[in-house]
Amino acid sequence: MGSDKALALFGGIPLIQIALEAFAVAEIPARIAGARSDLSHFGEQIPDLAPESGPLGGIHAALSASTAEWNVFLPVDLPLMPPSLLANLLQRAELTQLPVTATTLNGRLEPFPVVLHVSTLPGIGQRLASGETACHLAWKTIPAELGFALDAISVEALVQCSQCTPGRGRIGLPPLLWFQSANTPEELARLNQIRQRLRPARFFPQEAPIASDSQVS
Repeated sequence: MGSDKALALFGGIPLIQIALEAFAVAEIPARIAGARSDLSHFGEQIPDLAPESGPLGGIHAALSASTAEWNVFLPVDLPLMPPSLLANLLQRAELTQLPVTATTLNGRLEPFPVVLHVSTLPGIGQRLASGETACHLAWKTIPAELGFALDAISVEALVQCSQCTPGRGRIGLPPLLWFQSANTPEELARLNQIRQRLRPARFFPQEAPIASDSQVS
């Protein structure tokens, strides 16, 4: 976008704050990782030691600094992602005890949001050392290396079972839009247009938690 994406505005609110508030609604403590600029006034920030490695580098830094067994990762550029999906994925990961918990939409694996067990850290480090930075490939291959299967749950199934909802003020927002990213000014403008057509009520709380990831974990 020509500037730090985390500070771009969605409905007049920085994307980083939208992401952190989603974690707050899901009751998941968060910290900021993978940021290109100082975001410490939004929450606790984890230094990215490999900024040229994209999201996977930020994830590696966050897992290295985390004391939690399970870690949830969400990029700042998914402002329509419902908090209920974050909470559902974390609960599922804790239940199944599998190292990688992700989602599929229309049969396609979505790289984010994702829940990673701390045991995935060595595999992520190996991929970064070899120059591999594709997150979706890492999620597909790391579980097998640990002797497990990838747990990729269908978003459509979660919606049909009423285990995941768009959130107040977003009635009728289809799951396809949850995963629409704001990587460019044009994409952000389109998402802002979608937001304006939604019910205007703000469903996030006014206070954000301690933070994790740009990404946000």
